[in-house]
Amino acid sequence: MHWLAAFFLRAFVLSRDLAININILQILQNALHVMGYPAVALFIMIESSGIPFPGETMLLLASFYSAIDHQLQIPIIIACAALGAIMGDNIGYYVGRTGGRAIVDRYGRYVFLKPEHLAQAEKFFAKHGDKTVFLGRFVAVLRAWAAFLAGVNHMHWRTFFIYNAAGGILWATIFGLIGYYAGRFFNDNFSLVERFARDLSWTIGGVIVLGVAIVVLIVYIRRKRQASKS
Repeated sequence: MHWLAAFFLRAFVLSRDLAININILQILQNALHVMGYPAVALFIMIESSGIPFPGETMLLLASFYSAIDHQLQIPIIIACAALGAIMGDNIGYYVGRTGGRAIVDRYGRYVFLKPEHLAQAEKFFAKHGDKTVFLGRFVAVLRAWAAFLAGVNHMHWRTFFIYNAAGGILWATIFGLIGYYAGRFFNDNFSLVERFARDLSWTIGGVIVLGVAIVVLIVYIRRKRQASKS
């Protein structure tokens, strides 16, 4: 799965470079002040569709201020976040399914994706697509690309939608409540909240990678033992 790791690493570097010298927090605050709830759904939808965008930060910021000034209600924020996540992921899935393979064939080399990797990815999504779509919602970078890759590899839409919706609703609830309750305790330090959420996201990603590595190792050992017995 080195191709998948290389892809997400490259995507993370690109999205980080786009954020340099941009006062993202100020932009989010202005958007939230002007648009309110639609800003939450819109920003998360853009990120989920595959475009590097601070969707999770918007969710945390809206929830954070909900606890401070009570102008926005946390249940509606969570609902908007879930809606944006589901809509954005379905856009990413549609783009991946209808034109994603051509995009990867043409531009994949820029993120270390080769044509032979697509065959590996298709097999991977056939076995683990549901778990990838669900858990990918909680992992930085993978959150923006899992739906696109699911579409590229022609994962069944109904299966995709079920796991996508479940992951989006759970993610919106967990991170919305993190922002809300953190706002009640750290009402003047949003950077601390954002750092905690980022660390949590990367920790979840690390646990998933470790779990996959353990499973692969177990399968490898079992196959080697069976081969030696035969």
